[in-house]
Amino acid sequence: MPRLPLRPAATGLSRRAFTAAGAALIAAPALHAQSNRIVLGQSAAFSGPAAQLGIQFNAGAQLYFDLLNQQGGVNGQRIEIVKLDDGYEPDRCAENTRQLLSRGCTALFGYIGTPTSLAALPLATQAGTPFIAPFTGAMGLRTPFNRLAFHLRASYNDETALIVRQLTSLGLNDIAVFHQNDAYGKAGLDGVTLALNQRNLKPKATATVERNSVDVAQAVATLVAAQPKAIVQVSAYASCAAFIREARKAGYGGTFYNVSFVGTQALADALGKDGAGVVISQVVPNPFTTTRPITRDFLDAIERGGNKVQPNFSSFEGYLAARLLAEGARRGGGKLSSDGLVSGLEAIGDTSFGGFQISLGPNNHVASRFAELSMLTGDGKVRT
Repeated sequence: MPRLPLRPAATGLSRRAFTAAGAALIAAPALHAQSNRIVLGQSAAFSGPAAQLGIQFNAGAQLYFDLLNQQGGVNGQRIEIVKLDDGYEPDRCAENTRQLLSRGCTALFGYIGTPTSLAALPLATQAGTPFIAPFTGAMGLRTPFNRLAFHLRASYNDETALIVRQLTSLGLNDIAVFHQNDAYGKAGLDGVTLALNQRNLKPKATATVERNSVDVAQAVATLVAAQPKAIVQVSAYASCAAFIREARKAGYGGTFYNVSFVGTQALADALGKDGAGVVISQVVPNPFTTTRPITRDFLDAIERGGNKVQPNFSSFEGYLAARLLAEGARRGGGKLSSDGLVSGLEAIGDTSFGGFQISLGPNNHVASRFAELSMLTGDGKVRT
């Protein structure tokens, strides 16, 4: 097999076993520059109903970094991810973030979810530590502009605009929203409402589910009674799967649409044959369609890594996020500091990662606006 283009020109980093050196490290960025490792802190769901999101994203990122480290890392430095489990709960995430910052991480990377990221970003900002590639499209993390926050993926507004455009173009104007009762769910609901308002429409009905819960009975009763033509779901895979099953048992015959955070493969696995026809917006290309060189790189990396990583949208996003961070680190030069990483990411400008377009600069910290629709086929596969 050909070697992966792991070096966007020269890239890398790896593992470090370090001790908690105390909060003083937060105020001592010079210590980062003296290390031959770039240490990234990740708080994510590795247990609970949203666990597959953290597991898969981390696996894709670690795959890229491991292969990169085998080639010597970035500017002679190896990249390591230190991960902590927050179970997709904001309080646990905040405590994890304090721990990671106390260890002197160069950056926080790959946080999973809106409520957790909203809990972590102020802590990162106070510490002067970059917050890179969170697995969320919430506008609350993007505005107002924060020099330390960098996003790989398109926003939920981009995704929901695409969904509403698709539905209304088919004449399906009666659109309901099933959403998580937290900042993530509100971000998705706001996106749907904004897109509908632009067409002089409003949601047919709305209903909620609590985070990390599959108690969907009341939501099903509310939305089935409203008889919408389509239901947009803004929650994690366990609750969305439960809602789809119960709504269909209750006689609902309309269409289900989801935003990318649901976790496509996890939703497909949870639904099995019941997933046929469920639509999901995506913010990275289909990991199984090899028309783009970046997808071929990803699949080749999985093979080179011993086929230990499952190819899916979540792991592919982790892989792309790792490549973005590595490119910023390369451009940051020398022994990388947090400030150097920020400058390096801003220096990326307009480029292509094997057909996946990226754009970052001093006034633009959202790398991609890519969004497309996919559909589950009912046999565990995804069609785009």
